[in-house]
Amino acid sequence: MTLSSPRQFASPSFSEEDQSLDLTLRPKTWQDFVGQEKIKKNLNIIIEAAKQRKEVPEHLLFYGNAGLGKTTLAYLVAKEMNSNIRVTSGPAIEKAGDLAAILTNLSEGDVLFVDELHRLNKLCEETIYPAMEDFKLNIIIGRGPMARTMELKVPRFILIGTTTRIALLSAPLRNRFGATFQLNFYEKEDVEKIITRSSQVLKVKIHPEAVKMIAARSRFTPRTANRLLKRVRDFAQVEGEGIITQELVKSALEFLEIDEIGLEPSDRKILEVIIEKFEGGPVGLKTLVAATSEEEDTILDIYEPYLMQLGLIERTPRGRVATKLAYQHLGIKYKSPQTLL
Repeated sequence: MTLSSPRQFASPSFSEEDQSLDLTLRPKTWQDFVGQEKIKKNLNIIIEAAKQRKEVPEHLLFYGNAGLGKTTLAYLVAKEMNSNIRVTSGPAIEKAGDLAAILTNLSEGDVLFVDELHRLNKLCEETIYPAMEDFKLNIIIGRGPMARTMELKVPRFILIGTTTRIALLSAPLRNRFGATFQLNFYEKEDVEKIITRSSQVLKVKIHPEAVKMIAARSRFTPRTANRLLKRVRDFAQVEGEGIITQELVKSALEFLEIDEIGLEPSDRKILEVIIEKFEGGPVGLKTLVAATSEEEDTILDIYEPYLMQLGLIERTPRGRVATKLAYQHLGIKYKSPQTLL
């Protein structure tokens, strides 16, 4: 098989297309949502109990790495409650007035979904406390000696917050959620089911062996699995006969520089920097950021969790250390890190 230049697959329209496809592939029912079984069962109990009492459920907090289904769960909870969902994010709420406008426009039983909750500023965070507890807003009108506080009632709503960095949430905010759930990496079998379902939604034929190969390189993450499936589908359409085979997956992912355990060039660069520039570590996060030219948040949220899940790096009090498995994977002769000398 001959593969074309990467430029053919990097057209500007991909961004909008991917966003549209992500919405198409997002599960619409509990039955379509694969994995996270304990969380699904807990949510079903919370929702059913609230329905029987004719109340709104408690506020919910989902945390975990990107792409594991936090947003999808929020939409499923809203659908199960037959509620409207209002979507915003922490950075989008810049001042207390923005928050007041959002809350006062909600209807009884609505879901307010706040993504990246850890980026909500301190003033807005303190403003939302009484709204979460007593469904009231305390708004300060005026300044100086003429300032006065006005109390506004807001409809009873469900706040669903999501974050990839729960440690950055203040304790008072975390404690106001009735239930907190951590989404974990998926089992390989669950990822295979997700890929099979997504291929049916996309109306593309895929061989079982190809499903397994994509799942093995999907970083235990549904979003990554769907992203790889869409890219391989493009290769099948342009370079193949529209059918995703094991051979086509292997050629396509090699062309995209994704290896057999799902490492991308940026992952390997991080490992190589730790091993070759810092003799296996330990190396501090800021030093690693400078040496790799990656964003600190990108390393913390995207690369590091997966590398640690595979056992390729370890986090120590003095910094990151490459493990023996990392040396073996890169084909470099193992050398004991400085921490072990």
